[in-house]
Amino acid sequence: MRALFPGSFDPVTRGHQDVLRRAALLFDEVVVCVMFNSHKTGRFPVMERLDRLRAAATGLRNVTIDSHTGGLLVDYCSRVGIDVVIRGVRGVADLDYEMPMARMNHELAGVETFFVAADPALAHISSSLVTAMSQQDLP
Repeated sequence: MRALFPGSFDPVTRGHQDVLRRAALLFDEVVVCVMFNSHKTGRFPVMERLDRLRAAATGLRNVTIDSHTGGLLVDYCSRVGIDVVIRGVRGVADLDYEMPMARMNHELAGVETFFVAADPALAHISSSLVTAMSQQDLP
């Protein structure tokens, strides 16, 4: 079974790497796909995100990297024949955000969503937090 792990991955975090590694153990193939999010301003160019994802997937033979920056997630899933989407969730706020999209993806195209609970040691990490910390002058 093939699964899609979509996200902006701007930047790729240790949390993303953990979800990817765990998903790769559960599915025959995992396609990690950089998606466009109209609610986010991209910090890194798509090509750089793809390169970082390739590095994060080193050693995971059943993982491929792709991008889809135009159209809906279900459009991509239909085009490449994927019926399962993987989403990492750090807590209730993530789940509240993800559930309506999961229901809509199922309603529109029969795409199921597989939620992976974040490793508690990494649950505090977000792309926004990583970016904010990288912009600070730390001692």
